[in-house]
Amino acid sequence: MSVTESARRGFGIDVGGSGVKGGIVDLDTGQLIGDRFKLLTPQPATPEAVAETVAGVVDHFGWDGPLGVTYPGVVTTDGIVHTAANVDPAWIGRNAAEVIGGALSGQRVTVLNDADAAGLAEERFGAGRGHRGVIVLLTFGTGIGSAVIHNGALLPNTEFGHLEVGGKEAEHRAASSVKEAKGWSYERWTKEVTRVLVAVENAIWPDLFIVGGGISRKADKWVPLLTNRTPVVAATLRNSAGIVGAAMAADADVTATAE
Repeated sequence: MSVTESARRGFGIDVGGSGVKGGIVDLDTGQLIGDRFKLLTPQPATPEAVAETVAGVVDHFGWDGPLGVTYPGVVTTDGIVHTAANVDPAWIGRNAAEVIGGALSGQRVTVLNDADAAGLAEERFGAGRGHRGVIVLLTFGTGIGSAVIHNGALLPNTEFGHLEVGGKEAEHRAASSVKEAKGWSYERWTKEVTRVLVAVENAIWPDLFIVGGGISRKADKWVPLLTNRTPVVAATLRNSAGIVGAAMAADADVTATAE
């Protein structure tokens, strides 16, 4: 990919249960500039261990500017972590930006939920590009992650995977891990996905659903089987969405601070 020297650049890191990956992002196109770089998530994934791993990714690129980092759980606007499903429980109650910033060389760090980051990226540069109104991203994997964006503005820390749908949490009913565990066909599984989508659309009336997670790669096999009323499209940015969204969030944070 050819990138001009004048490209507005940002840096994002996506922290997952198995890997911490990052890259330089063209903030005007949403494309990565060069390759992404990944290190294994430390085990146990304590705050200090993850922060050192993030620093290792930053070091690889020699990045010395602001950066965004995703966190796989709820992190509120004051930076405080409230859940820790796929990382060490020691994260709960800690200020994620301060912890990660302490392992770096004074860069400003913006931390946000991983699904929120993916939603920002998909809304601006991916499957939601050109759409207005309320866009809901749902990621189907071990659980169900969610993001809500209204005309480019994020409503952070939605947890639609924990909505009660027919007496069960949504992710216990329709995560892709449930499909695998039960050996369901796409036809059987999409009945459960439809129930979850209907519950969300009855609550907030979105204009578009974007579905992500590994199973979205086979969207042609199951999205046409959904019977909810809101249009559903597959995510397009795949593994770069979290990195791109994190870089976008850091850029917005810096811009807001400068103003």
